[in-house]
Amino acid sequence: MIADDDEYVYDEVTGDWRPASELKAEAARTSDVRDASGNVLADGDSVVLVKDLKVKGAGQTLKQGTVIRSIRLTENPEEIDCRHDSIKGLVLRTEFVRKR
Repeated sequence: MIADDDEYVYDEVTGDWRPASELKAEAARTSDVRDASGNVLADGDSVVLVKDLKVKGAGQTLKQGTVIRSIRLTENPEEIDCRHDSIKGLVLRTEFVRKR
């Protein structure tokens, strides 16, 4: 059931007025997470860094060509959650990685 206070947005594809929350959820499901080369990323993929990155708080630099294994997608399509041997809880922007 849809709440009465939900905002409605005109969907040009269907020609109907639809709840904004429904359109937002649909857009989140259909948005692809892409790397710097335009390849689609998925949970569990391995990626390679395309440039040197200074890691805030760790006092360390990850070098270009470093392999990051078993990535996890986040709600933000521009960020991935990953783990490196020496850095736990690492979040990288997709513009700095390429699918391996």
